[in-house]
Amino acid sequence: MTEIRLEGISKRFAAFLAVDALDLTVPDGCFFVLLGPSGCGKTTTLRLIAGLEMPSEGRVLLDGEDVTSLRAGRRDIAFVFQLFALYRHMNVRRNIAYPLRSRGVPRAEVARRVEEVARMLRIGHLLDARISRLSGGDRQRVALARAVVRRPRAFLMDEPLGTLDAEFRELMCEELRGLHDRIGATTVYVTHDQIEAMRMADLIAVMHRGRIEQLGSPQELYHHPRSTFVARFIGSPAMNLLSCVIDSGQGAPVPVLAGVRLEDLPVPAAAGEATLGIRPEHIRIDEGAPLRGEVVAVEYLGARQVVTVAGPFGALKLRAPNTLRLSFGDRLGVSFDPASVLWFDGAGRSLETLRSREAARG
Repeated sequence: MTEIRLEGISKRFAAFLAVDALDLTVPDGCFFVLLGPSGCGKTTTLRLIAGLEMPSEGRVLLDGEDVTSLRAGRRDIAFVFQLFALYRHMNVRRNIAYPLRSRGVPRAEVARRVEEVARMLRIGHLLDARISRLSGGDRQRVALARAVVRRPRAFLMDEPLGTLDAEFRELMCEELRGLHDRIGATTVYVTHDQIEAMRMADLIAVMHRGRIEQLGSPQELYHHPRSTFVARFIGSPAMNLLSCVIDSGQGAPVPVLAGVRLEDLPVPAAAGEATLGIRPEHIRIDEGAPLRGEVVAVEYLGARQVVTVAGPFGALKLRAPNTLRLSFGDRLGVSFDPASVLWFDGAGRSLETLRSREAARG
């Protein structure tokens, strides 16, 4: 196990700034996920930790040791790629054993450790099979076994489940998290899939344009996003974001959405424009509500259904019981749970977070 720390890390490719003055600490033994859309800098950050890229500025430290100038092979970190990078001319046993044999580990020790990690990943029955005969899920297990058998200081994984189908991805999420818990190694995992991140991570860093937009637990990111970017990125369906005006002309500030005064919603701003954020599960179908719209889509998801309602306020998604019969064109009233509404300013920053920072300053 090891702590990974990045201090002021930047990486430029010609005129393009891929990673911008990043400060980041991955705690010892943490399952840490770098999450974000394509081009946000997450894979470049992972490659900087591994030593596959050298930073333009800043330092990389492993357990306090500055390894910025060390080549990848001298950092004792295992890297698991999306496309497996297995040796097709070798069978499973020889693929797993390769990192140990290349380091001169005695043959008996190699055999013992290969058998041990194969049992752990449930591929003992495949040890003599050729790589070309394996399914995608089994190839991914072999790639993981080859990384684990080394017992490195940390594991780095770059979208390792990206080529698998939905069923295998769900299974491998469980297996990866279980493997992490059994061996207790520090893991840094890159993905663009927020469902993968939420299932496995202890901590998630949401990246945007080479910087960390927010760092926190899955629960923190879901319930307290610090920006509209994070609010949109975390959650399936994503948080609804609706443009409002805060009216304080008649006493206490009241949000006005599409001309409707929402008297029951508390607001942290005195006046001006703001964005109301509300998760689909915190919207109720309420025939007495002044906000009304038309059903434009119904997605049946088994125990629940996701309903899209469009009106003067725009379009919003809500979760409804599967027993409720709804059809395209139905007219509905909707209301929001006051305790679950979040507010963002014109720049997309959480007003809850801004008020907390102001209070901390005194």
